[in-house]
Amino acid sequence: MLKCRALSAQVVALAALGGGLGLQASDSRQLASSSPRAKAAQVEAMSPDRFAEAHAPIFEPPKSKDVGALTERVAPSGRAIARLPLAPRNYIDEHIFGKMKRDGVPHAPLSNDYEFVRRVTLDLTGRIPTASEVRSFVADTDPEKRRKLIDRLLNSEAFVDKWAYFFMDLFRANGKMGRGQNLFHYWMKENLRADRPYDDVVRDLIAASAKSNHVVAASNVIAREHVQGKAQPDDGKDFGMVHQLDTHDELAVLYAKTFLGINLSCISCHDGRGHLEKVNLWLSQRKRSDFYQFAAFLGNSRYLMYWEDGKPQSGEFMIDDENPGYDSKGKSMIRVPRFGGPSLPAFILTGEQPRQGEPPREALGRMLTTHPQFARATANLFWSRLMGFGIVEPYDEFDLVRYDTAPEGWQPQASHPELLNALADDFRRNGYRLKRLIATICNSNAYQLSARFEGEWKDSYTRYYARKFVRQLTAEEVHDSIVVATGRPGNFNYGGQKVPMAMQMSGPAGGGEVRYFMQTFGQSNRSNPPKPPVGSPLQALLLMQSSVVNDRVLAKNDSRVQQLLETYADDGRLVEEMFLGVLGREVSEKEKEIALAELRRNRTEGAQNLQWALINSIEFLFNK
Repeated sequence: MLKCRALSAQVVALAALGGGLGLQASDSRQLASSSPRAKAAQVEAMSPDRFAEAHAPIFEPPKSKDVGALTERVAPSGRAIARLPLAPRNYIDEHIFGKMKRDGVPHAPLSNDYEFVRRVTLDLTGRIPTASEVRSFVADTDPEKRRKLIDRLLNSEAFVDKWAYFFMDLFRANGKMGRGQNLFHYWMKENLRADRPYDDVVRDLIAASAKSNHVVAASNVIAREHVQGKAQPDDGKDFGMVHQLDTHDELAVLYAKTFLGINLSCISCHDGRGHLEKVNLWLSQRKRSDFYQFAAFLGNSRYLMYWEDGKPQSGEFMIDDENPGYDSKGKSMIRVPRFGGPSLPAFILTGEQPRQGEPPREALGRMLTTHPQFARATANLFWSRLMGFGIVEPYDEFDLVRYDTAPEGWQPQASHPELLNALADDFRRNGYRLKRLIATICNSNAYQLSARFEGEWKDSYTRYYARKFVRQLTAEEVHDSIVVATGRPGNFNYGGQKVPMAMQMSGPAGGGEVRYFMQTFGQSNRSNPPKPPVGSPLQALLLMQSSVVNDRVLAKNDSRVQQLLETYADDGRLVEEMFLGVLGREVSEKEKEIALAELRRNRTEGAQNLQWALINSIEFLFNK
């Protein structure tokens, strides 16, 4: 097999030329194959206590502290050259470039067509473009081709797959949903396919009632957040199998973080005063009683496990509104004791209470989705996914006291508050359509800047978005991009059917080597909120050793390498096609010289080794 033989110095040089992973390929392959520890090594899941878990995010450094330095390593700055100022394409550019002009901050040039088509295809579909897609886009002379490509990607099934998977991660859709996980996944895909207004989706998620989570898809988020109260019931009608109050609280924290960008975890246990003055001024002014009243919108909700023949059925619940209300003195299994306080619903941002006769959960959905913070938090969430980090970061840690202004000794939290307000207003005016929001961002010159900065890069430029910031691909994006690059599909079982892409699944899937590969690249198990991918030496070893790569680069089973060898007698054309199909760009003269030398030694093995080297280059693992 390919992985059992040492690679030539030329292939090692080629991987390094493309920005290698920091290890020599041949040495690393021998190390991985000879050391049983290399394959057995596992990253152990951390299990901090609940208090530390709830408080840790607000003490983490802003993401912008890292992305500028990472981008400078992956796409280093070059010499400064003169260029014409960019004309704004939309209001985003007016804000972004207007601020840079006022403050004398230079910016990168526009990305070239090769950079852009790979970037936007990965961002919108979670996989790289094919060689033919790259070639067709670059050859197109239509001045509107970027806008048209964005529209085409937004209306593709691959877009639906990518962003449905994103929402499944966001809501941590795992086995706690039982068999309803697939129903929820199907529902999210249908919402995205139809571009259903996001405020409608959110109201459904908050107010869903169902006989079981197999009937109403939206109720699966509620079922997933349930806190089990007992291992076994006292009898077949024991409502205590779900800890009702703790479940109310968990849902209240989830809704605030996900839909308002506000982390109420701390004040779910204690007042903000005396704890949060150094990290979040708005939360430092909130009390635990404020949280009680927010959670009280859920106080009538009842979560019942479905039992049959004395056994719980797989993730099935009945969710209704027959509970008596929120008990601010009720016992807790996961928080410090409740000591009492107001128990009538009041919206935490306004103090508004439900209207006469209005069901409390419907009232919460109405208040939450019509408040400006909902549109602002949503716009910021998607901006962070597409631009590298949020205008407010972390996206779920808004400090509303210092959003756009700040008391003495503090910095305003938002880098571009007027822009975020404009994005939120546009999102709201256009019916809370996510495709419109995403298209607006991607069509801006701010999004389309190159990652390569011409001149001296300074850390202070980062918050201006003076270049496009790179990001490491997620585990699913790495796998699915390998599928595209090699022409060898995955083998996942979804609803009794075989599907080729990891992002077509409702959750982490695969077994054996595939599962190990995905976990090593940071695939979320959905027990905890997903985290951005972080590089590690083990990832480099796996790219070199894993059958997920090595079996797919072989010239057999109708792989892309086999097809290229059969199609192109001209080795130069073969090399060009391989670079387009793996890295999405033209090959340099130096790279071509190295690749052709490898092919002359042994055409089949040379082509296999070339594709292996390109997948092992740092270019492949990052979107820029």
